[in-house]
Amino acid sequence: MAFTVICEVCGNSIKPTESICPFCQTPCVVLTKQTGGVLHRIINLEKGMPLVEQALERLRNELFFSGRQGIKVITLIHGYGSSGKGGGIRREVRQYLRYLQHQHQINDMIPGEDFSRNSGRGRQLLRRFPFLADHRDLNRANPGVTLVIL
Repeated sequence: MAFTVICEVCGNSIKPTESICPFCQTPCVVLTKQTGGVLHRIINLEKGMPLVEQALERLRNELFFSGRQGIKVITLIHGYGSSGKGGGIRREVRQYLRYLQHQHQINDMIPGEDFSRNSGRGRQLLRRFPFLADHRDLNRANPGVTLVIL
């Protein structure tokens, strides 16, 4: 099941493992395209070093537009924070996502540290969305990302 990745800023096809577009040099949002439409989106909430409220506002907007576009999985890059204890954006984003899940506005959220082939949730996610087998954060226990299932 092959897919391509499209840079949302310049529109060029890039490798799924690229975090910076080689054409426009932007650490941009990328869309994973597969037969049948766009299924996955990567959103960098820490781009531009926003305040927590700015990052949450961007998250709200991205969730709204992604849902309308039929996106199924979003990878949020929120970072871990420079304190070594987890940053404000990470903490508030995950709290907000738990609220949305409780309100049935999103289906699930998986912290990056739990996104593994060895975890039950990770295996379920990979069975449901096989294209995530090539995800750059799979099996990396990355606390700076969270996957959202719409």
